[in-house]
Amino acid sequence: MANISVRGVEEKALRKLKETARRRGISLNGLITEMLNEGNGQKRSVTPVEHDDLDRLAGTWSAQEAREFEDATVKFAQVDEDLWR
Repeated sequence: MANISVRGVEEKALRKLKETARRRGISLNGLITEMLNEGNGQKRSVTPVEHDDLDRLAGTWSAQEAREFEDATVKFAQVDEDLWR
């Protein structure tokens, strides 16, 4: 496979491409490769990569557990003014 560089892409177009890639869960390179292949009559969809992370835990805390976590971590939001002078 060949590598290419694309110059002169407008900022607005780049933002839209990045947003589309993010929404579809694929890389910007994957999106552009897919678009080029489809535009050339070669349908080749990029399958999103499945990550092994903590997503399965999202939303599993009870309201009480969430409050306890917030209470336990509130001090991390405090800024020590002497350190930032």
